[in-house]
Amino acid sequence: MNRKLVVFVPREALDKVRTALFDAGAGRIGEYEHCSWYAAGTGTFLAGEGASPTIGERGREQRVSELRLETVFAEELQEEVVAALREAHPYEEPAYDIYQLL
Repeated sequence: MNRKLVVFVPREALDKVRTALFDAGAGRIGEYEHCSWYAAGTGTFLAGEGASPTIGERGREQRVSELRLETVFAEELQEEVVAALREAHPYEEPAYDIYQLL
C-alpha cells in the first residue's frame, strides 16, 4: 500500500529535500520516478525558549514563504523516507504529514 508525504519546505531547500526523498525511494508511480507536486504558501511559527530556529528568533512569531511538497512512497519505505526528510530539511522540527492511500 502506498502512502503520501506532505511536507512544508522553504523554497531554497526544495531541491535538496526532493533529491533526498527520491534517493530514499519516494516519488515512484508505475514506470515514473521523481513524481512530486508543490505549491507556495506562508508558514507561521513561534520558537520557544529551548528552540534553535533556522529562521527568525525565539519568542517572536515568524512568517515564512514556504512550499507545500507532496510525494508518494511505498509503505515499507516509511522509515527511510522520514529519515531522509529529517536529514535534508533545514528546520529543527520539519512539519510533515503522512497519509495512507487507499
